[in-house]
Amino acid sequence: MRGAVFLDRDGTLNEDTGYPARPEDLRLLPGVTTALAALQAAGWPLIVVSNQSGVGRGLFGMAELAAMDRRLRELLAAAGVELTAAYYCPHAPEAGCACRKPAPGLLHRAAVELGIDLTRSYMVGDALRDVEAGRAAGCRTILLGVADAGGMADVVLPDLASAATWILAHGSD
Repeated sequence: MRGAVFLDRDGTLNEDTGYPARPEDLRLLPGVTTALAALQAAGWPLIVVSNQSGVGRGLFGMAELAAMDRRLRELLAAAGVELTAAYYCPHAPEAGCACRKPAPGLLHRAAVELGIDLTRSYMVGDALRDVEAGRAAGCRTILLGVADAGGMADVVLPDLASAATWILAHGSD
């Protein structure tokens, strides 16, 4: 089985604007397409795993979530990047589901459905809940742009471009 790069969406790939639901407002962060293209060229499957509690909170529906996913894929495709898959948790925090990060449910589901070896994979995100989900799933973890007060992440880097360079240097060793 192969490893993969799991990616949070809001704040990791695109600007985090709270509860984004309008595709025209989705803006990729600087360097994202170049970083993902490099990982893709090296053979890494790229899998989005994202909490989208705006659905569970009634702020937008599944149709808007699907439209946001289509827009993300369009923006990436314009740079030659194709996501392997995207998994979203639509539940509100109080729902107690197994898929809302920091729970590892989305990563486990992807591993089963796509034949991914989680111990050879990376979880990249901008929040400690991303790191916690990655750790719980057995992945190596990269925290972007914030201090890791708990020392939970394997590495802390400023942005996705730095994370891609680090992953490419360390591979699945």
